Amino acid sequence: MPFIRFKGFESDFLHAISPEIVESFAHHAEVALEKVKLESLQVEAITNSPLSVEIFMFPRAQEKHDAIAQSIHQILAERGFPQVHIFFVLLSPSLYYKEGLPIQSTTTSISR
Repeated sequence: MPFIRFKGFESDFLHAISPEIVESFAHHAEVALEKVKLESLQVEAITNSPLSVEIFMFPRAQEKHDAIAQSIHQILAERGFPQVHIFFVLLSPSLYYKEGLPIQSTTTSISR
């Protein structure tokens, strides 16, 4: 956790950029490299659908989200993909379960 999911990209391309994406994301989100999970979504677009990056993570300060998005945008733009949609799906630790239990009680405050 966190999960970074790419939609509409070739697998070989994602494998090539994955070390840079993981390193940059880990730096900006202040998480260990091994915590960052990259995935390629294979979807069938029924209507016109842009290339996108979905980032599933716990909330951070707005500045961190901005820095993460800017970093991913820059990596992709430098490789010919300047129009990628990047968005966050923010998760709640009290609604994220491991082994059937929430990783954080709803009465415990989030610490960063």
